[in-house]
Amino acid sequence: MFLHSVNLWNLAFYALMVFMATLGLWDVFFDFEENKCSMSYMFEYPEYQKIELPKKLAKRYPAYELYLYGEGSYAEEHKILPLTGIPVLFLPGNAGSYKQVRSIGSIALRKAEDIDFKYHFDFFSVNFNEELVALYGGSLQKQTKFVHECIKTILKLYKGQEFAPKSVAIIGHSMGGLVARALLTLKNFKQDLINLLITQATPHVAPVMPLDRFITDFYMTVNNYWILNARHINLTTLSVAGGFRDYQVRSGLTFLPKLSHHTSALSVVSSAVPKTWVSTDHLSIVWCKQLQLTTIRAFFDLIDPETKQITQNPKKKLSVLNHHFIRHPAKHFEENPAIISDLTGTSMWVPVKVSKWTYVAYNESDKIYFTFPLANHRKTYTHAYCQSTMLDTNSWIFGCINSTSMCQQGVDLSWKAELLPTIKSLTLRLQDYPSLSHLVVYVPSIHGSKFVVDCEFFKKETRSIQLPVTHLFSFGLSSRKVILNTSGLFYNIELLNFGQIYQAFKINIVSKCSGVKEEITSIYKLHIPWSYEDSLTIAQVPSSTEISLKLHIAQPENDSNVALLKMYTSSDCQYEVTVKTSFSQILGQVVRFHGGALPAYVISSILLAYGGQLYSLFSTGHCLEYATMLDKEAKPYKVDPFVIMIKFLLGYKWFKELWDTLLLPELDAIVLTSQSMCFPLVSLILFLFGTCTAYWGGLLSSTSVRLLSSLWLALKRPSELPKDIKMISPALLFLTVVLIIVSWATCGAFAILLTYLHYVFKIVHLQASLTTFKNSQTVNPKHSRRSEKKSNHHKDSTAHHLRLSASDAEDSLLMHSTVINLLTWIVLLSMPSLIYWLKNLRYYFKLNPDPCKPLAFILIPTMAILGNTYTVSIKSSKLLKTTSQFPLPLAVGVIAFGSAHLYRVPCFVFIPLLLHALCNFM
Repeated sequence: MFLHSVNLWNLAFYALMVFMATLGLWDVFFDFEENKCSMSYMFEYPEYQKIELPKKLAKRYPAYELYLYGEGSYAEEHKILPLTGIPVLFLPGNAGSYKQVRSIGSIALRKAEDIDFKYHFDFFSVNFNEELVALYGGSLQKQTKFVHECIKTILKLYKGQEFAPKSVAIIGHSMGGLVARALLTLKNFKQDLINLLITQATPHVAPVMPLDRFITDFYMTVNNYWILNARHINLTTLSVAGGFRDYQVRSGLTFLPKLSHHTSALSVVSSAVPKTWVSTDHLSIVWCKQLQLTTIRAFFDLIDPETKQITQNPKKKLSVLNHHFIRHPAKHFEENPAIISDLTGTSMWVPVKVSKWTYVAYNESDKIYFTFPLANHRKTYTHAYCQSTMLDTNSWIFGCINSTSMCQQGVDLSWKAELLPTIKSLTLRLQDYPSLSHLVVYVPSIHGSKFVVDCEFFKKETRSIQLPVTHLFSFGLSSRKVILNTSGLFYNIELLNFGQIYQAFKINIVSKCSGVKEEITSIYKLHIPWSYEDSLTIAQVPSSTEISLKLHIAQPENDSNVALLKMYTSSDCQYEVTVKTSFSQILGQVVRFHGGALPAYVISSILLAYGGQLYSLFSTGHCLEYATMLDKEAKPYKVDPFVIMIKFLLGYKWFKELWDTLLLPELDAIVLTSQSMCFPLVSLILFLFGTCTAYWGGLLSSTSVRLLSSLWLALKRPSELPKDIKMISPALLFLTVVLIIVSWATCGAFAILLTYLHYVFKIVHLQASLTTFKNSQTVNPKHSRRSEKKSNHHKDSTAHHLRLSASDAEDSLLMHSTVINLLTWIVLLSMPSLIYWLKNLRYYFKLNPDPCKPLAFILIPTMAILGNTYTVSIKSSKLLKTTSQFPLPLAVGVIAFGSAHLYRVPCFVFIPLLLHALCNFM
């Protein structure tokens, strides 16, 4: 019956929307690089020593605990407190376990063993009882206060020690990182208690799913504090994102706000971190061996030898983090590196006068200095480039000042180099070093190993090639390409017109090599200059390599830099680079950045259909099918133009002042614009996806009601249509009071769920009664017609005791099916707080604070009345016309105020339901 009400064109359209949504979902959840993280293993059995908390604290936070991580002999020794190391506190995130500290804790322990425990770190971890704080924000403030108490407890464990710490370092995973930032907002918190904060996959900008106001209020408090007090916050902070593998927290949310007066914050994607170079998912970021090794190297470099604790010098902290997480020069970190190096000893000095040079070193017995005179090269070339496949940490390239063929001292240029997976490379602009007379490449004496050193001089214009990306709406049907014919080692492909998050492309690099016998490696690096979200691809040539090109962060308006494809190539190969638009990845970006707003668009479509049904009931006396009204009423032009118009008017001062006077919240479209999340036509796409979801959801609910009614008829004897319609009965009043008490004493979402189940039961019962009536009509049509006339007679003779006819029952079922669709989404949006309450039921019987309690108080009596409402009882209502007109502005309101604040959506839904219920009395 549901499918019959939709024509084939509409059905084809809904199927097309499903296909497009599937493409987008596939890109987000499956179309990314394989997990290249190595698993981190414990060499000894991990132990978690529970730290005894003060009794008052344990009583105030019965669900929370503090643990000290250890292994083997270390764990045994540290069971006897106090401690002597450097404290680090790990904060798990949403549904996270305190045991996730074991990966980084174990690696830190192995590193300490390597240096005979000259320094070591003590890793603590907080047990938050795996609370779902990303879905329910009511406990975030409680977690923050508990962490404050934990820090004070940890520092007391070192009391009386010679090098007792005065602060702790914090590693926060997911929402744990946000809790760590929230510490600074506490009234009695001293900022000096934290010396370093590293967050992993933490959504700093906004919540992933704003399902209650407590989450958004918490975010607003934290972010506003950090912005307003940026000048006074000296906490060095590093935020590490997982990249495209992390579909739970998109990397754009993890970037800390860039403030001109807050330079102690860094944000980077794991794929851009030196010696890591992999994308991580939301869980693997805490155990990815490459990333944890980088983190621990940084921790040990941060130690101050005098205090044997993490340095208090903010410049050193930032230098260490830049060294390990941003740009690694293939050298061990030095706080004050020696710029001038001695080039002495028994070494050979070999002059090189050619512009391109390669040296293969194998079993070298003598040290060799290869010198490149720069005087002649400056006349012809603008840049020098050198690379080496020997990835040791020794200095390897220098500059001589005013020398002829050799020099005793040289400028160490190795600190300017960059470490890549298979090479270390250096590019010099010659005019930046006018005092250098020679470039010197050092080849050490080695035994049993082989490496290659290459150098070349070139003009910038020969290695910088512009490649405009294809248009967004080319749908991959057209492409643009460049061919690299010259035998260079390094190229910069400038990707013009690329800088928006809704752009997505596929780059195909085909390499063809001649006369190559050995395996050659090329490196392709996507460099995004306005954010640290670079990614590297290693290819064995000759080959064909495909690279995805899309952004986590849009290019700022005042930024004129161009995204680059840096190619570290082989001089024996020719390369062909092709770029074309990827339609599936564009849809993936829509889902990635705006998928959380889809429920708002679904509910907006259902509200439009609901309004259409109410109006058809008012104008014709009959209710049309849900699918028919969805096709007729759910149109984007009924919603989007109003939102666009309001956004436009808010640009005028007088309208903004009027808006603020009315105490209206900020328009969600403006919030998205501030986060650089504006897609062209994104609202249209989401509306189409929402209408499609509303259609298939309606089909599912209609089918479910029919199946449940069939099951009811199979288990119970057939029931009849209600003889008399009663809005309110003593039993209904009693049930309503009980449910309100349940919502007050336990959890509002639980009461809403019970109300929903009761309402569904009533509709299933009505469907079963109607099915029974139709079956009896088929068996005895004359008796049925008499019954129908009798019911109509009763309907006309009295206004207070209405009798339900079959046609009225069918109309009522059509109306109820739409109400069920609306209620289903309200239940789904309230489920997170219900799950949180059930999970913590052994600690708290009453959820406090409860985001759903006010809604439950209104929704419970409303649905109790609607469960007994039939179309025959509201047809003549004076309020029906007004009720039918309300869903349209409310559908606009859902998009205007609920797409980025989902917890507001139920407030727009209960208003037409309440008016619908009031139609029974007016």
